[in-house]
Amino acid sequence: MNTSLVFTTNMRMADVIHRDYSLIPVIGRFRIEYGFGNKTVKEVCDEYKVNPWFFLAIINAYHNRDYFPADQVKNFSLADIITYLSNTHQYFLEIKVPEIQNLINKLLEESTVGNLKNIKLLDDFFSKYVEEMKIHFAHEEEVVFPYIREIEKASIKMDAPQSVAKMILAQPIETYERQHDNLEIKLTDLKNLIIKFLPPVNCRHIIQNLLMELFRVERDINDHSYMEEKVVVPKVKQLEQEILKTV
Repeated sequence: MNTSLVFTTNMRMADVIHRDYSLIPVIGRFRIEYGFGNKTVKEVCDEYKVNPWFFLAIINAYHNRDYFPADQVKNFSLADIITYLSNTHQYFLEIKVPEIQNLINKLLEESTVGNLKNIKLLDDFFSKYVEEMKIHFAHEEEVVFPYIREIEKASIKMDAPQSVAKMILAQPIETYERQHDNLEIKLTDLKNLIIKFLPPVNCRHIIQNLLMELFRVERDINDHSYMEEKVVVPKVKQLEQEILKTV
């Protein structure tokens, strides 16, 4: 397993993108804008008030699938991690979903009469998938993330009120862990619907673009879930236990 860092703090941010252009949307999730000039990764992160070490952990993990320093990432603020995950939600819903829907709409426009029924089934499947995604993300944004912020705030003060302890006992993070929907499975079903069962169409280039986008989203969803399951949940469990010992 290769766990070496490809990207470092003294590397120019522009060179990061030249080295791996697939990092463009990942960098965007940190709300970093273009026009880097010759600034280094650290200089750009400092300018946008981004933790440079967390930034490096994310882009190196995205670049190298064999690299994910889960123990190292656990040392970062949960606030940093939650901000990144929340920005990722926004990226999925505001960027990727419309892009994919636009490709499906083009398929509907260009499909033959004989294939229209199949494309409509594909459109319906994707619409249902998006609804599940929205429900899952909304639960995280409205319930899980605020809970995590409260837990981290209480752990920093190390003087947690009884209300926080009651909150932990009533609905600990493991409750969320058990309810964690597996969006990856439905996405695999959607891809297989196209790869295995969709009859030939007369707009092959659109199908190819659609599949490429679905594979990209699948990778992002997998990374997103990994971050939650292997980093966020274990860290919150640890904080919960520490807080309960103080009350």
